[in-house]
Amino acid sequence: MKEISNKFSLLVKDPALRLKTLITFGIILVFRIFAYLPVPAIDLSKLRALFAQSQFLSLLDIFSGGTLINFSVMALGLTPYINASIIMQLVTMVIPQLEALTKEGEYGRFKINQYTRFLTIPLTLIQAVGIYVLLRNQNIIDTLGPIEFFSFVLTLLAGTFILVWFGELISEFGIGNGISILIFAGIVGRIPIILGRTITTFNPEVALNIIIFMAISVLVIASVVFINEAVRRIPVYYARRIKGNRMYQAANNYLPLKLNQAGVIPIIFAVSFVLFPQIIGNFLQYAPNDFLAGTGRFLAESFQPSGFLYNFIYFVLVVAFTFFYTVIVFNPQKISEDIQKNGGFVPGIRPGSATKKYLQNVVYKITTFGALFLGSIAILPAIVSGFTGLDNLVIGGTGILIVVSVVLETFKTIDAQLVMKNYDRFTMS
Repeated sequence: MKEISNKFSLLVKDPALRLKTLITFGIILVFRIFAYLPVPAIDLSKLRALFAQSQFLSLLDIFSGGTLINFSVMALGLTPYINASIIMQLVTMVIPQLEALTKEGEYGRFKINQYTRFLTIPLTLIQAVGIYVLLRNQNIIDTLGPIEFFSFVLTLLAGTFILVWFGELISEFGIGNGISILIFAGIVGRIPIILGRTITTFNPEVALNIIIFMAISVLVIASVVFINEAVRRIPVYYARRIKGNRMYQAANNYLPLKLNQAGVIPIIFAVSFVLFPQIIGNFLQYAPNDFLAGTGRFLAESFQPSGFLYNFIYFVLVVAFTFFYTVIVFNPQKISEDIQKNGGFVPGIRPGSATKKYLQNVVYKITTFGALFLGSIAILPAIVSGFTGLDNLVIGGTGILIVVSVVLETFKTIDAQLVMKNYDRFTMS
């Protein structure tokens, strides 16, 4: 507790970190104001009644940070941008020209981000049209004329890009990953409403189920913290060597390999991806064509957050994205080359290709355990919800996973910046 207090004191005293913190909180405040700025022509009372009946829409609202139930200008949230990011990263591994761009440093990242934004436009338009069709068929919005419809779609498109811009501002000038911070802020902003709804609908007969819900929440939090903090240490020995006019003494060190290299990204991507089929289903089930309508009803019914197919695909996606991001983040070839260049070696392993193969095997083993564990924790609330009958468990479990992971990553970012500041003072003195 004393250590946390000291770090908070350093954070407040340091002008640069204080400015970053104020920028982050300022952007979050503006985002929360936008969350209550509704789009015209929407009957909010009917919309909230629809959300109360649909577990899927409630989960989508939590993930959008409450912007959907208020149908604000940011109603679509960051889902289109996240889906575009997933597609771009998959395409980058297939198209050599895009893969070459990722190796060109700042310019390459800029171009990839630019292509991601371009791809976000059609995805946002498709989602905006789908939401309009759903609301029109539920009599929540009247049939709009061409100009009004264009204005409706353009407003949602602008809201999504403003939100993406906010995220980029936080990443560049604030603290932590901007997209993750905004999703975290949206979920936390919905917690008082969920608690209030739970209290007002409290039934003494389900008191035991609520206790189970609290116990599961604590278990999920502890498990996510454990997985995020778990590290496999690979010992690395450095022999005594002479470089230029300097002689370096022999040293022992270790290479820390995290059990979950990807952090919160697999969960955010998996939720965003697994929500997409039901969005398409809600759009298609009102189509005049019988086949399309039947396909839409199948998707809408099969991908309920408490359903087997939804949770099975959710589990598979969490595992797959954990491996996918680990492959992107961790480069055993480069690490083995760096160890060899600095005269280091892993005990019992030859330098070079043998070290690379060894690191790959270790990473795949620990990532397999971490991915399966994270996937199990992700669907655990839905499993328990089936036994207890509490629908909020499914929604709350996903929110807890994201919130805990983002908090851990943000604190690590702050800690790294504080250490860097102290190191700069030490080198300057």
